[in-house]
Amino acid sequence: MKKLAVLLLAVLPLGAGAQNQPKDPTTLRGVLLDELRSTHNKAEWFVPVNTAVSGLTAEQAAWSPGQGNHSVGQLAYHLWFWDEQSLLKFKGEKAMPFSGNNDDTFNNFNPAQWDELVKKLDATMTEWEKAVESADDAKLAANAATITRISTHNAYHIGEILYVRKLHGMWDSNKGVK
Repeated sequence: MKKLAVLLLAVLPLGAGAQNQPKDPTTLRGVLLDELRSTHNKAEWFVPVNTAVSGLTAEQAAWSPGQGNHSVGQLAYHLWFWDEQSLLKFKGEKAMPFSGNNDDTFNNFNPAQWDELVKKLDATMTEWEKAVESADDAKLAANAATITRISTHNAYHIGEILYVRKLHGMWDSNKGVK
């Protein structure tokens, strides 16, 4: 009996502390929203895109680490293009014109439109979250793999954005990623 009492005393503090921890999502919708938000504006394991692109001038966004490498602006345009294309398809709407050449999704970046691009990227990611929140379970199940790949794709390129910013000395490590 004494061993049982010691065991209970050892376990109780863990159980009490666990109640204060944020719970991981337990539904498909919750998981998809959690993934989308973590690459959009919810800092957790890595820096979200809103933080990654904030505070840059158009000139800074256009800087590239050299030929064959992308600028922050090109990477942000690429993310916006594919997130928007996928969202339009998910909603059953007509996709934007696309040449079929993925390089165009980087090379169509225009520094004069940097501030607008940052707003469009944020708006598209917000629309993705709303679409997932309002979709029925069957639609979510049918599109879950695509939505998770969007989040993975976003995370990959956000890492590139941070790397480019660090190479150019344009990153404040207090915002994450030392």
